[in-house]
Amino acid sequence: MTHPHNEAPVNPLPPVVVALFLVLAGLELALWLGGQGIVGGPGAVGWRTGMIESYGFSGRAFDWMLETGQYPPELLVRFVSYLFLHASFSHALFAMVILLAMGKIVAEALGSLAFVTIFFLSGIVGALAFGLISDDPWLIGAFPSVYGLIGGFTFLLWMRLGTVGANQYRAFSLIGMLLAVQLVFGVFFGGTNDWIADIAGFVVGFGLTVVLAPGGTAGVMARIRRR
Repeated sequence: MTHPHNEAPVNPLPPVVVALFLVLAGLELALWLGGQGIVGGPGAVGWRTGMIESYGFSGRAFDWMLETGQYPPELLVRFVSYLFLHASFSHALFAMVILLAMGKIVAEALGSLAFVTIFFLSGIVGALAFGLISDDPWLIGAFPSVYGLIGGFTFLLWMRLGTVGANQYRAFSLIGMLLAVQLVFGVFFGGTNDWIADIAGFVVGFGLTVVLAPGGTAGVMARIRRR
């Protein structure tokens, strides 16, 4: 048994969450330093724009693929690469904070492989939904994937509330609050249709957790039968 004095003051983050965070943080730090003119010389000021144009998810490129039936690898990779690019330092910081918080819970509950599956599949489906529904030209940022992790967290909380007989709809309070904040910002400050990808990511994360969580499918079926 571990002596209390030898225990870590905080629970360590799962390595897979730390690794993904460091990739996001490292790339954002390089782009921010370049934008500030600290590294890379004068040309570094345009690094962020250049990376977005080369690796952001392009709605126009997606439409071209659907129209021509051609799916070149350099365009398909954008379904994943856009997740690592952000419009600004603050944009990236908010995504990384949610990644650490939700990623810790999901990875500890489901395991590293499930965490990676939810992160990337939520991002891919989020981009697909964005491309099919929105006419906006660009989608960037890890938010569809972190919303997928929020979906996973929501289902885990839904299951936990059910075991103690509490109101399970409380599990959806976090996603409801985030969507309300997005709505307010969109109304008062203008916005894009990124919310389409975010909601799609949430649904994918929730659905995958139903399948991947121990007893998840059985819990849902039991809930349906009680109705």
